[in-house]
Amino acid sequence: MQDLIEGVARFQRDVYPARAELFAHLAETHCPTTLFISCSDARVVPELITQSEPGELFVIRTAGNLVPVHAPGPDGVAAGVEYALAVLGVTDVVVCGHSACGAMTALAERHDLSAAPAIADWLRHAEAARIRTAGENGAQNVDTLIRENVRAQLANLATHPSVARALAAGTVTLHGWVYDIPTGTVEELDASRA
Repeated sequence: MQDLIEGVARFQRDVYPARAELFAHLAETHCPTTLFISCSDARVVPELITQSEPGELFVIRTAGNLVPVHAPGPDGVAAGVEYALAVLGVTDVVVCGHSACGAMTALAERHDLSAAPAIADWLRHAEAARIRTAGENGAQNVDTLIRENVRAQLANLATHPSVARALAAGTVTLHGWVYDIPTGTVEELDASRA
């Protein structure tokens, strides 16, 4: 925690004064053009990967970069997606998976998650990807699962009414990315295969 406190002090002392005009502008306006859905993994930092400034990305982070299929009822991911499209009017949505994803590794290797029932339940949102990539005896390649999961989440995203409306109107484009942690490369997937 001390590192965080010292980081805030450095921000207030060194970063904020040099960028005060930007933060004053951001206090009055919020108009990102991209919704970026990525994994909660601490090694994946959307603003760093894309070299975006504050205010440029609307970010949703979930374990495994999972987007549940739209369903009635309260859902934090659905609320974030709807806000980004219906209120902010973003024109691009990126679903970004990454190498060495713990969620996809657990799914591919069929880890025993009985002691983590919330995680096990959450991973059911990647079931379509797991089924598509199952090989002999149900074995799966983690890298293949990571890519298919991005495609599956793009398909799930399209079930959300705000996304479906924007797609029909031609006002939003969906993108699937996979970030490779050790090389820093970003692979763009064919989103039409979702």
